[in-house]
Amino acid sequence: MPYTLEPIDLRILGALQKDGRLTNQALSSEVGLSTSPCWRRVRQLEETGVIQGYTATLDRRQIGLGVLAFIRVKIDSHSEAEAEEFSCDVLKLSEVVACYSIAGDADFLLQVVAEDLDSYADFAMAVVRHLPRIKEMQTTFVLKEIKPFKGFPLDVGQR
Repeated sequence: MPYTLEPIDLRILGALQKDGRLTNQALSSEVGLSTSPCWRRVRQLEETGVIQGYTATLDRRQIGLGVLAFIRVKIDSHSEAEAEEFSCDVLKLSEVVACYSIAGDADFLLQVVAEDLDSYADFAMAVVRHLPRIKEMQTTFVLKEIKPFKGFPLDVGQR
């Protein structure tokens, strides 16, 4: 069951999604709360798992990852064991930056990065295609990122 968020929690989460490096002093000032209660709320959000960590947002192109692609994968069987086995195999692949079990005409959606098209082709053909249980795979290349992920909307469900 989801954690019940109060308006002050939403303000804290919004500020931290924009800048996870805010000091408690700056955060408390931004959300309009004194430092001690602000610190306690942040700790509570961390302990309940609402906040799962703090990371830096990188520009993939600046670190040499010029290709972003999505691979839709169908597996041979829809058994829970085979899906779990596929999931475990995918977790080991650093080029796969996100993986989702999906409904529809495919079973999984993999978000993949690579240096260039040749590197992507090598990865897709030598690694992904040879994973056990793959029945079919289809790649969609991202031509331009219009709205990359920057954080979750905190106003959805609060209206």
